[in-house]
Amino acid sequence: GLVAAKKKDIARAVLKQFGRFEKDGTIPNMIRGEDAKNRDTSDAPLWFFIACADLIQADGNEDFLEESCGGRTIRLILLSIASSMIATTPNGIRMDPKSCLLFSPAHFTWMDTNHPAGTPREGYPIEIQALWFAALSFLARIDAGSNSKDWAKLAEQVQASISDLFHLKKEGYLSDCLHARPDTPAHIAEPDDALRPNQLLAVTLGAVTDTSVSRKVVAACEELLIPGAIRSLADRKVRSTLEIVHHGKVLNNPEYPYQGKYKGDEDTKRKPAYHNGTAWTWLFPSFCEAWVAAYGDLGKPAAMAWLASSIRLISLGCVGHVPEILDGDFPHICRGCDAQAWGVSELLRVWEKLK
Repeated sequence: GLVAAKKKDIARAVLKQFGRFEKDGTIPNMIRGEDAKNRDTSDAPLWFFIACADLIQADGNEDFLEESCGGRTIRLILLSIASSMIATTPNGIRMDPKSCLLFSPAHFTWMDTNHPAGTPREGYPIEIQALWFAALSFLARIDAGSNSKDWAKLAEQVQASISDLFHLKKEGYLSDCLHARPDTPAHIAEPDDALRPNQLLAVTLGAVTDTSVSRKVVAACEELLIPGAIRSLADRKVRSTLEIVHHGKVLNNPEYPYQGKYKGDEDTKRKPAYHNGTAWTWLFPSFCEAWVAAYGDLGKPAAMAWLASSIRLISLGCVGHVPEILDGDFPHICRGCDAQAWGVSELLRVWEKLK
């Protein structure tokens, strides 16, 4: 978003601030002064790759990769992240050697509610694999010499594994997560049939390039749309049950985990709904981006029309911004943070890309 807003100097500063805290393949979820202990995240290090790639594309050169960051170059930090993930990070992120997919511990993705665990997604979440594919593809471009071919081979295997293991033939869309315990290979993990929007990133990040599959993904995710946001879970029954337990009490219907209203007590009401039906603004633009990836220029008018549905949100509440979340159920009341940075930045990024 900062790059799209042409605030490249700020983007550089943010990346270098987080990059200097990289250690053994991990990057902090948040930084409080010099306190960077919270590293329970599998996607932050991978989004670091995406942000670096966006910045050097905007610059038109790779100079940023050679800038010093805590005694190392950005390039070396990126290589450290990938190499550590392949070998296993201290917090349990590791590459499955057969599929080359990344294992993610429970509550390490953006769907990170805990106590109670609303969406643990322990195993192989789809967007983590899409980000991993993009990271490996980026390394194949920037790590010259024989290593380039090695990164490219890993990326190709990740792409093949996504095609082989995530495609739900009956439903037509991609599994949200291959559920597995640590050290369980991806090929024997349990595919989840819940319809969630995370699969859109497999299309936008190039992990899925088959047009027919891309179109099935966006067609399925249409069910999740509301004006200006996208639901985190479809309002339908699931085969892969999701039981949310708090102090020994089951809080939801495991066979029908959708919850369309984000209100009430935090632990027993809001947390179970947060990623199980609540609509989010940050991932909504990715639907529009994926639509164009699936349909090309012919799909742009529809994609831009969907994006324009955010105008209502920008005009309400904290004017000029979009809220963090909305109720999945009508009338889709705005909830959470009134001005969500990653919501408005993604809206700007995709608008600039598609306009």
